[in-house]
Amino acid sequence: MRVLVVEDETRTAALLRRGLAEEGFAVDIVADGTDAVWQAGEVTYDVIILDLMLPGLDGFEVCKRLRAAGRWAPVLMLSARGDVTDRVRGLNVGADDYLPKPFSFDELSARVRALIRRGSHERPVVLDVGGLRLDPAGRAASRDGVGLDLSPKEFALLEYLMRHAGEVLSRTAILEHVWDFAYDGTSNVVDQYIAYLRRKIDKPFRVSQLETVRGAGYRLRTSAQPD
Repeated sequence: MRVLVVEDETRTAALLRRGLAEEGFAVDIVADGTDAVWQAGEVTYDVIILDLMLPGLDGFEVCKRLRAAGRWAPVLMLSARGDVTDRVRGLNVGADDYLPKPFSFDELSARVRALIRRGSHERPVVLDVGGLRLDPAGRAASRDGVGLDLSPKEFALLEYLMRHAGEVLSRTAILEHVWDFAYDGTSNVVDQYIAYLRRKIDKPFRVSQLETVRGAGYRLRTSAQPD
């Protein structure tokens, strides 16, 4: 397993290199954000250990750029700052885990191995499907750069459709994922909200992307068709 450690504190970087190497990892070290983006773009890593406070680009920007470039190696972010806001921001830009300094090496090692078991797979922070763009963390959605004014339930429905773009989703599947088990409303609520959503994401733009599949359910096409 190959690990990239992005850490500008020489002592911490040396400790991480020695500890991870003793556990059988191949370890590369870089000390600033710009080098981290380049290195992770050139080499495939199983895990990236990324310090938040770095010269040049900080850890937030490094993680954001890697995800934008399609580099999906799991990222464990480190920071001496224990602010909840930083942890939330780190996860929102694409980090997979967060560990405050000072930390136990045993815990860091366990987290690294857990991330490796999880593996690298595409998990975009912002969803883009055929002109639709949705930022779950920022609670913002748009079509072709034009903002969409969606209710919380419309937003949740669009997010589910976009995460399964091109798939036919049954009314039952949509109901189970967008509503909860305690839902006790009308049986045609899915049809109602599909209609609400279509009036906001398709009709004003004279396109057809959210389609009804007769007898099966609904599908968000991967590209919009002229209406």
